[in-house]
Amino acid sequence: MKRYLLPLVIYGAASGAQAEVQFGHTSEDTLAYVEGNLLGIFYHELGHALIDILGLPIFGQEEDAADVLSIFLIDAFYEEEAAVQLAYDAAFGFLGEAEATSEVAFWDVHGPDLQRYYNTVCLFYGANPEEREVVAVDLGLPEERADYCPSEYDQAAASWGGALDEVAHGGGGETLVMGEVVVETDGAQLTEEVIRAEVEALNEEFRLPETLTISVVPCGEANAFYDPERIKITMCTEFADALVEMAPEF
Repeated sequence: MKRYLLPLVIYGAASGAQAEVQFGHTSEDTLAYVEGNLLGIFYHELGHALIDILGLPIFGQEEDAADVLSIFLIDAFYEEEAAVQLAYDAAFGFLGEAEATSEVAFWDVHGPDLQRYYNTVCLFYGANPEEREVVAVDLGLPEERADYCPSEYDQAAASWGGALDEVAHGGGGETLVMGEVVVETDGAQLTEEVIRAEVEALNEEFRLPETLTISVVPCGEANAFYDPERIKITMCTEFADALVEMAPEF
């Protein structure tokens, strides 16, 4: 079942109100941007986890495949208004990274952030081109790329859709579990609330063949990563504060 509203609203206005107090005068738009990107980042790391746990074959860069899952889940999980907001937030996250980086690290396993921006916009538009033409135009997707986006989405649906079918379970499960949580800052509190709510939501729909642990802890940097040896996703608490600084001028 698709979600009608963003997790901030789904799981109670008190969560959002608490985050507002913690971040002082941070605007609601900025908080929504931070939450949207935390979800996008988490879905990306979930992609790495599923590739490992399910032994999925990857033809190309694994980072690209994880990016595809992130936007694929946004389209699959949310009703249109919420999905559009999340897609904008995720796209602007990559755009912000691109603008903050003076030199592109072509040696990195991640693609250039500006390319990830256009890939995100293209895949989201391609999932529903009749309804999302305004999104494509607003976010500057060139027509030359837009023509191929529905086919790109179909390719994503054929690959990731099959993988998700493997773990979908009518009765849900408890195979995603919260691990260590260290809440010492405003960003840590917000991250814990967003990720815990998402873990609960995913457990209602999926049952993995192995237990996947998700921790929210300080790492000394704005980061998130999957550890295949421990089957664990770590969401670094510094990411939320970095996202506040990176948020566009709404």
